[in-house]
Order: sequence, then C-alpha cells, then structure tokens
Amino acid sequence: MPVPAAAVFDRLRTFAAVDTTDDRDNRAITEVFTGSTLGTVPVGTADDVAAAVARGRAAQAEWAARPVKERAAVLERYRALVVENREYLMDIVQAETGKARWAAQEEIMGLIFAARYFSRVAPQLLAPHSATGAFPVLNRASVRAVPKGIVGVIAPWNYPMLLSVGDSIPALLAGNAVVVKPDSQTPYSSLANAELFARAGLPRDLFAVVTGPGTVVGTAIVDSCDYLMFTGSSATGRTLAEQCGRRLIGFSAELGGKNPMIVTKDANLDKAAKAAVRACFSNAGQLCISIERLYVDRSVADAFTEKFVANVKAAKLGASYDFSNDIGSLISESQLETVTKHVADAVSKGAKVLAGGNARPDLGPLFYEPTVLSEVTDAMECGRNETFGPLVSIYPVDGVEEAITRANDTEYGLNASVWAGSKSEGEQIAERLHAGTVNVDEGYAPAWGTTGAPMGGMGISGVGRRHGPDGLLKFTEPQSIVVTRFLNLDAPAFFPNDKWQPFLMGIARAIRFLPGR
Repeated sequence: MPVPAAAVFDRLRTFAAVDTTDDRDNRAITEVFTGSTLGTVPVGTADDVAAAVARGRAAQAEWAARPVKERAAVLERYRALVVENREYLMDIVQAETGKARWAAQEEIMGLIFAARYFSRVAPQLLAPHSATGAFPVLNRASVRAVPKGIVGVIAPWNYPMLLSVGDSIPALLAGNAVVVKPDSQTPYSSLANAELFARAGLPRDLFAVVTGPGTVVGTAIVDSCDYLMFTGSSATGRTLAEQCGRRLIGFSAELGGKNPMIVTKDANLDKAAKAAVRACFSNAGQLCISIERLYVDRSVADAFTEKFVANVKAAKLGASYDFSNDIGSLISESQLETVTKHVADAVSKGAKVLAGGNARPDLGPLFYEPTVLSEVTDAMECGRNETFGPLVSIYPVDGVEEAITRANDTEYGLNASVWAGSKSEGEQIAERLHAGTVNVDEGYAPAWGTTGAPMGGMGISGVGRRHGPDGLLKFTEPQSIVVTRFLNLDAPAFFPNDKWQPFLMGIARAIRFLPGR
C-alpha cells in the first residue's frame, strides 16, 4: 500500500491563502490508514481571512465583468484537468479520509458532473431576461443576476473535495469569489483543487483556501462573506444560520440525516440486499445521505435480512490505494468512539448484532466492521440519532403504510430509498416520503448525481438546495431594471389633471386582460 509522496503535500501547502512570513503554528495532517504524518499546513487566523476576502473582492469585480461564456470556459478547462488528474486526486482523498477508492471516485465524478452541468447552463440561467412592465409599452423591464460578491464555503471532512469545490463551482460561475475553510483534518483535498483551478486559468485570488480551526477561521468567514454555504451537522447549521441571520446574509446548508430505506413484499430482494450494502456503508457510513434505517415488509424480512447480512459479511474491509476493498476506515478517534458507543448502548438495551460489531485495529487504527442490528428501539442512542458510521438497523413492518409512517417519523428529511414490486409503486411511495431526495431502486447515488435536479434536505436536514438551477442562482441577487418610455406617471400637459388618475386606473384594470397578467 504505497503512501502518496510527501513532496506532493509540500507543494500543495503553498496554495493555502495564509501568510506564512511570520512564525506561526502548523498543523500536522495524518494519513488515516496508518496514522503517519503526510505533511503540515499553516494554522490560519482571522487576519488571513480578512486578507483573502480583500483580495477576493478586488479580483471579483473584474471576474464578474467577464462574459459568462468566458467564465464557463475556465471551469471547462478545470473539468478536463480533473479527468486528467483523477488518480492523483483519489490518492489525496483516500490519504486524508481513509475511504475506499470507489468512494473516493464518487467525489471525482461529482466534480466532473458539477463542472459540466453548470458550465453548460450558466450562460442561459445568468443571462438577463425580460419581464412584463407595470404599464406595457410604457415600461420595459429586465432582470439581471448579480453576483453576491464573496461566497464563504465551510466544508466537512467526509467528502472534502466534492463538498468544498463542488459548491464553489457554481459560485464562481455566477461571478463570485470564494473563500473556503476546509475541515482541519482534510485541507489537501481543497488545496489540490486550488492548484487545478490556477492551472485552468482562474485568477488565484478568486478561490482562497484558509486552513485553520472553525472557531477562528470559520467565524471570520461568517463575519465577512456575503453568502455562506455549509455542509455539516444540524446543530452547527442552526448556529451558523443564526449568525448569518444577524448579518442578514444568505445561507444554504446540507445537514444531517437519519435516512430510511423501504423494501416492500414484492421487491427484488437480491438486488435490494446487494445495493443496500453500498447505500449503508459508502465511506464507512460517514455520508449524510447514506441509509441508517431499513424498513422491510414482515413477510419477506427474514429472507431479505439473510441476503443482506450475507452481503455485508462478504464485503471486504481494508486499506489500499486501489479498488480491491469495498469499505475503508473511519476518519478519526471521535468517529470510532461514537460508533463503538452506539453499538454498545444498543446491545446493552436488547439489540441483536447480525453482522459486525467490532473495531478492527489489525487493519488500521480506525477501522470498524460494517454492523447490522435488529430489535433496535427508540430508547437506544442509534434509534433516532444519526450515527454517521457503519451502523444500520433493520425493522420488520406490517405493510407499506407502516413503512411510510415510520420512515417519516423523524426530524430529519434528507434522503430516502424505495424498493418495490414496480417502478410506479416505488414512485407512489416516494411521493409520500418527507425527504429532499428519494431514490427508487437505488440508495443515494443517482439522486446525488442528477446535477440538473435540486438536492437538499427538509426538516432539520437543511436549508436551500445545491444542484439544479437553484444551485447556481442562489449565489446571485436578482436585480430588476425598469425603463419608462414615452410617458411617465405625471400627467402630460395636454391631459387634464383631474382626468389623469382615473385614466391610469382604467389602464390598470384593462391590463388584467393581457396575456401573462
């Protein structure tokens, strides 16, 4: 298992938007598989954020003035560089997170999809469009999409490349500058893309990566940006929303999930049981949209459970920089501790372990087996709370109605999966689920990968949407410009003043008969 060359990480360090002329602290970044040090990054400060924002504002005005097609061409060149350097990017993601290579490839595919989609639709979505004036003919109205200015992105550690850069792509295309605070455990994923952006021709000051703690760097970004994009826990999202609200700036967030899968009595159990392994244990379950609750019709629950458990036990757990393993490592001691506590708590209260249930220090310092539990209740920590790890619970249910009711019985509403006897039945069930995305006959990837459709959460799972037209336009302010021609609202010299206002009212009443009014 070769470790990526240290020289790579030393080079990436230079792309951090942090002043290193002073004698500042540095943070060591760990390779998750082994616990060895990959390199160091400087610990940023509020002053570093202020400097990055100032440089970004200076560069943003010129960038916004460039035609959208020119901006899109830069992002298209970036997309080509991602394709060309995909192996290198996957190495970096794996080294920082410990995920299996196929899960790292999901990030690369997400970047490619985002750059391709937004580059294609941006010229049309951002183009000025006309609107019907208050007084047709007399008024000509147009609407422009004006960039917010500085977009702050506070990114998580679980998909550190996709959830920092994937959100930056539409923000940049909309004409903004971006300041990113990567998670302190995974800075190189953002820095590697800063390098590719620069190679693609993006002015360096438009995409700044400030490494450092959230309490310092994150707070400074919230205090100085014009719009904030956040991915993380619901608790942190609520705090950030309050801070943005005090400043009256826009805020969008994808937050936590306790995502359900429904398997009906007529579903194809072999396909559902195989796909559920990916749906539950991608990135070792450290994925906001992964499945943690399985509701299976009681008539087929035993058969499904047998097939699912067999597939889970057959999944290969291990560390490698190739596609030989199905499931990788957890990222940190705190994640390992959470999973361990949730399993121990459930077992102590009567849950049964059907698969897994053990840490695997023989494979690496942070490995934990993919774990399946039955007889889980709400009294258990994992019953209603997000584990965010390789832990899923199976619940037999008496029919579709109970499955829908129990799937919706949560504060969360991010993602869901449905497996039924037909596509039409699956869609009918999906329409009744309280979730921002629902996958029929899959777990999460098709809905995530459908970049042209909005993606986000209901309930405490999020605010706003990424992807789709909203995923681009949220980074703009709509500006209406209305030009008055021929006559304004003052009475013309030839028109008696006492007749002018009734005349205007007559026009207003007649307008309702015009198309579109």
